[in-house]
Amino acid sequence: MEQALIYVVPALGLVGLIVMAIKSAWVTKQETGDKNMMELAGYIADGAMAFLKAEWKVLSYFAVIAVILLVWSGMSVETSSPVIAISFLIGAVLSAFAGYIGMNIATKANVRTTQAARTSLKHALKVSFTGGSVMGLGVAGLAVLGLGSLFILFYHLYVQSVGAGVNGVEMEKALEVLAGFSLGAESIALFARVGGGIYTKAADVGADLVGKVEAGIPEDDVRNPATIADNVGDNVGDVAGMGADLFGSYVATILATMVLGREIVSVDNFGGIAPILLPMVLAGLGIVFSIMGMFFVTIKDDKGDVQHALNMGNWSSILFTGIASFFVVKHMMPETLSIRGYDFTNMDVFYAIILGLVVGTLMSIITEYYTAMGKRPVQSIIKQSATGHATNIIAGLAVGMESTVLPILVLAGGIMGSYAFAGLYGVAIAAAGMMATTAMQLAIDAFGPIADNAGGIAEMSQLPKEVRDRTDILDAVGNTTAASGKGFAIASAALTSLALFAAFVGVAGIDAIDIFKAPVLAALFVGGMIPYIFSSLAIAAVGRAAMDMVNEVRRQFREIPGIMEYKAKPEYDKCVEISTKASLREMLLPGAIALITPLLIGFGFQGVFEQVSSAEMLGGLLAGVTVSGVLMGMFQSNAGGAWDNAKKSFEKGVEIDGEMHYKKSEPHKASVTGDTVGDPFKDTSGPSMNILIKLMSIVALIIAPHISQRPHTGAMSEKVEIKKEIKYEDGKKVVTETITEIKKVD
Repeated sequence: MEQALIYVVPALGLVGLIVMAIKSAWVTKQETGDKNMMELAGYIADGAMAFLKAEWKVLSYFAVIAVILLVWSGMSVETSSPVIAISFLIGAVLSAFAGYIGMNIATKANVRTTQAARTSLKHALKVSFTGGSVMGLGVAGLAVLGLGSLFILFYHLYVQSVGAGVNGVEMEKALEVLAGFSLGAESIALFARVGGGIYTKAADVGADLVGKVEAGIPEDDVRNPATIADNVGDNVGDVAGMGADLFGSYVATILATMVLGREIVSVDNFGGIAPILLPMVLAGLGIVFSIMGMFFVTIKDDKGDVQHALNMGNWSSILFTGIASFFVVKHMMPETLSIRGYDFTNMDVFYAIILGLVVGTLMSIITEYYTAMGKRPVQSIIKQSATGHATNIIAGLAVGMESTVLPILVLAGGIMGSYAFAGLYGVAIAAAGMMATTAMQLAIDAFGPIADNAGGIAEMSQLPKEVRDRTDILDAVGNTTAASGKGFAIASAALTSLALFAAFVGVAGIDAIDIFKAPVLAALFVGGMIPYIFSSLAIAAVGRAAMDMVNEVRRQFREIPGIMEYKAKPEYDKCVEISTKASLREMLLPGAIALITPLLIGFGFQGVFEQVSSAEMLGGLLAGVTVSGVLMGMFQSNAGGAWDNAKKSFEKGVEIDGEMHYKKSEPHKASVTGDTVGDPFKDTSGPSMNILIKLMSIVALIIAPHISQRPHTGAMSEKVEIKKEIKYEDGKKVVTETITEIKKVD
């Protein structure tokens, strides 16, 4: 049974990749439209690939340095191994590849969605969502296949080969090496998210300020030199960046639960590894149920509700996962379990999973409310746009701040509830339950930028108005789903970070983090500051790059005669080059802060204070960055999403105090300013928060053995007999087996 189940996990990941390939082939076979549409789509695809190659080149230097440090780390402590460097590289490569899969299909699906929109909204939705599902299944499939395969390898290498027990040092070593995979995934995700976010928003802000506000031309007008860079940015930021982001989140959530599962003594039919295997099994089944949910995403005709169709797919996959988790938990987990003195049952584990699914659903619903067109928050921004740019900004900031209240209360309730059910393992498995349907969540998320690009191609190709109307419907829904996806991601990051935090405390050997100790309180404040300086650097980077973009667009309008009369073609490549160079240059410092700060606290204060360990100070740092980062992520993502949809509301006309206002009106210009401020909020710094807090927690977990107060060196091995009662039907027999295990004795 143990051997069968352990191999099922990567097999489920492979199923996801096979379905992904089928869907990708279907998208590729769809009609691409006329020559002009193909030419524009080619510019976008070439620009996106050029950026990705340049980014990979920079990240390869970082990977070499990280590998050298990890080899040293693996050789320095007993509970690690130099193999952690290989694990890191595999995680980094798969994270980058996950982003590439999404970007590659998005640059194919965009023009095909435009062509489909010439026929019907239903067909356009099918093409764009299928493109998004390719990315979702690619990310989830690679994560489950990679993590499941590496666990099999390390379990055999470090545990089974020496006949060791599941709860001993050998399994701790296997999971510590596996943590390298998560570190690689999250490191690439951070740089991809920040770099892609800077790229896309520099182009978007530049295109908006000069094109829409100064020149008075539509957002995606072919005459705007920055419009190709803007559409490229949708792919490198919202697709490739998001793909790497959720790949890292997915892996970190599963890993955190596995690390805590190692501490549970489980008398089960799977060699005692059921609590470790459970999160991987849930993730694998989540892929299957996401595939089933994808069949529900359809509308009858052009009057169909696109948001409702996407919600049906999402909720059905969550429902299937919840039902299946009951049978999985009852089958895998023994009746009673315990972690760190907290006793619970297998049904408590099931309740924690359901609670995680409920929290994820509520987070999506709340985020949708605060960012969707026609709802009170967006309407309040529209109303205050009537009195100018300043009041629009004030309204958007207020909405963003208000939008943190309900999600935090839901999150707090989820944390307390899952802990009440199954202790710290309950919190971790709740996060794993929430992330189980990542394939569906990401499919819905990636659908948005594909629809956005489709609308851009329709505008640039000067297609009939009804085509742009259809793509605008998809784009508006895409803005809301993107915001919901970010809310979902930050919620999962909070639960995952708590689980990683608990794992760090266990490995570091500290009993508590006492904020009465001045150095711990100081570290807590420093941690709370990190998301602010991180956001400052990311937003300032967008501002600097946008200035360069604005100056370049103005230069082209001024120096190239005939652009406004469609007699001359803008120099799109100059704008693409500005965004590429700026993003690669500016992404390094924020990334370095996330990676280096835990090292400075962990190693820099080792032995400095007699009564306070550096491990306890590092715990304070993680607590500060988690609380501050979650709030900053929610505030920025929701404010940006609300500003964006407030601006889009003017395209069909809005009524303010009995008077109708449309595009190019003064309230519309105020809304454009708000959207310009919100762009780096929602697409650069905001969504980076969830990677920031998880990456710092993973770095802390990796270095925990080096600063641990729990000595491993000199541990001896001896054979001990452990009596395990395994009850099963064999006629009327109750069989008692005596198992001999090798255990470490400190």
